[in-house]
Amino acid sequence: MPIATTQSDFRKHIKDYLDQVNDDNQTVLVARSNQRAAAVISQDQLNALLDAVNAKEDSLDYAIARDKLIDMHVLPDDPVVEANDDYWNRFKPGEK
Repeated sequence: MPIATTQSDFRKHIKDYLDQVNDDNQTVLVARSNQRAAAVISQDQLNALLDAVNAKEDSLDYAIARDKLIDMHVLPDDPVVEANDDYWNRFKPGEK
């Protein structure tokens, strides 16, 4: 869950907020004037997001970027699939 703060509080406690961004993979939302806000994320998180956006969905690069984002708790973990007969039959030739 992102941390929300005001611009003045962010300025006062910038070191603490940046430590949370880098050490805890937190996202900090800074409220600004005119209903605007800015988000502060780590360089690692930005790189993983850019890698995922720029990769083809079925590629290894996409899978690696997605796993990084799951580890950072940016994306939810994949649900566990029960491997019953119906599941495995989907992979047999001629089955769908």
